[in-house]
Amino acid sequence: MKEKDQTIPTAGPKPFAQTYFHGTKANLSLGELIEPGVQSNYGDRSLAKYIYLTSTLDAAIWGAELAVGEGQGRIYLVEPTGEIEDDPNLTNKRFPGNPTMSYRSKSPFKVVGEVGSWQGHPQEQVQAMKEGLQKLRDQGLDVIED
Repeated sequence: MKEKDQTIPTAGPKPFAQTYFHGTKANLSLGELIEPGVQSNYGDRSLAKYIYLTSTLDAAIWGAELAVGEGQGRIYLVEPTGEIEDDPNLTNKRFPGNPTMSYRSKSPFKVVGEVGSWQGHPQEQVQAMKEGLQKLRDQGLDVIED
């Protein structure tokens, strides 16, 4: 009996890679890299050692709504170019585990798309969140673990 060829085809459909979201007010282009070492969108606006992404649209919406600046909030689909780790600013510090599915990296993210239509949180909820963050700043507790 002749053995069948066990070669696995390399052409044809491929599964999608995990895509992540990045919420910001920056106006970015497809293919552009989001990199650490630029002024942070949050807190004291120091140079960011890490960049952040999430697997949930809700967390990305918060990122877009809370980012500093006057521009329109934007949500990009991004692919990490290196290792990612749980965001310690949210995981196990504020929430057990990683329910927001938030991560960070020292490697760039490549912009592969933009979410064109999304529903933001109610303005009262955004304002309450901003007031809560300001209260933490006033108390010196708005520390981002970098």
